Amino acid sequence: METLTLYELNALVRRSVEHNLSAEYWIQAELSDVRTNATGHCFLEFIQKDSGSNNLIAKARGTIWSNVFRLLKPYFEESTGQAFTSGIKVMVLVSVSFHELYGYTLVVQDIDPAYTLGDVVARRREILKQLEDEGVLTLNRELEFPHLPQRIAIISSATAAGYGDFCHQLQNNSRGFYFHTELFPALMQGEQVEESILAALDKILLRLSEFDVVVIIRGGGATSDLSGFDTYLLAAACAQFPLPIITGIGHERDDTVIDAVAHTRVKTPTAAAEFLIDCMSETADELEMLATRLYSTVRSRLQKEHHKISMLTNRIPTLVIRRLSERQTRLAEIRKDLSRTVFNQLTHQRYRLNLLQQRVADASPERLLARGYSMTIKNGHIVKAASELNSGDELTIRLYQGEVQTKVISKS
Repeated sequence: METLTLYELNALVRRSVEHNLSAEYWIQAELSDVRTNATGHCFLEFIQKDSGSNNLIAKARGTIWSNVFRLLKPYFEESTGQAFTSGIKVMVLVSVSFHELYGYTLVVQDIDPAYTLGDVVARRREILKQLEDEGVLTLNRELEFPHLPQRIAIISSATAAGYGDFCHQLQNNSRGFYFHTELFPALMQGEQVEESILAALDKILLRLSEFDVVVIIRGGGATSDLSGFDTYLLAAACAQFPLPIITGIGHERDDTVIDAVAHTRVKTPTAAAEFLIDCMSETADELEMLATRLYSTVRSRLQKEHHKISMLTNRIPTLVIRRLSERQTRLAEIRKDLSRTVFNQLTHQRYRLNLLQQRVADASPERLLARGYSMTIKNGHIVKAASELNSGDELTIRLYQGEVQTKVISKS
């Protein structure tokens, strides 16, 4: 058996390809991982998925040289109204190239704009339409985002660079905000992405009160590796999750179904960390503004009250003098009224006393005796009835002038 070097084998493959394949082929494929470099060349991947399982069954590297791409891209986008980006299905004219160093490549020569959107975009639209029909598409976006999102549940791979970037960005924020993070490990590529993330969401759901938000981060990677994020079950779970979900699972050019249902979608894990820091900053700035306003208001109020107290303090002597003067005037009036009242009362009582004296004088025995009356006295007591006397009793008769001694001879 002949032994070949790697270069010799690759050269043999290249000659076989050039000899056995036609110069050009129209192919149907989905675009993935589309990017351009500084010189204007476009590098991408062509992928094909199994219609039943949605698993990748074919992948090929593609190149569109700058002289073709600068004409092809605007022609396609103007004709279709669709950006030339990952996730769309295209029909392109390619030539098959095999290089000893760079391997198998499909070089794009032309494109058919009439070809419809690819399976990925169509499937995403179908999932989003189903969620909308079920009334759950915007549930997570409608949740109120916490003012202080400090307790963060992270769904990511523990070894993902994006996870490390996210944590580093949070821990080294310029304002020194504290964040509590807990990782719920999940597979972020491959066939078990859906099952793994759903399991992580279930674990977070059991400890819902311990977290403010959920962050799903992945970082870079080929767009074709994001197919696990474009499933109905995962999208429905994220849309209905009771905590706000932030997604940062790809580069700027990537987009998934869970990005569309999440509360907030950012480009990268680092951007997710910046978003949380910005939320904290906004709340901190608002609190500082309120504190400043409160301080200013209190200081102004204290100044006003101090001024008021000073005014009152200055007015106290005048007020005291005025009040004392008013009281003295009132006291003089009361004294005058009291004197008048006492005088009037004494005059009245003197008049009554004079009347009583007159009555007493009129009722005195001397006055009665002067009128011709007399008093009969027996043993020092005035006799009021004849029944008090007996024959032979000695009596004294008191007249107005003088007394007469007599004896009872008889009585009737």
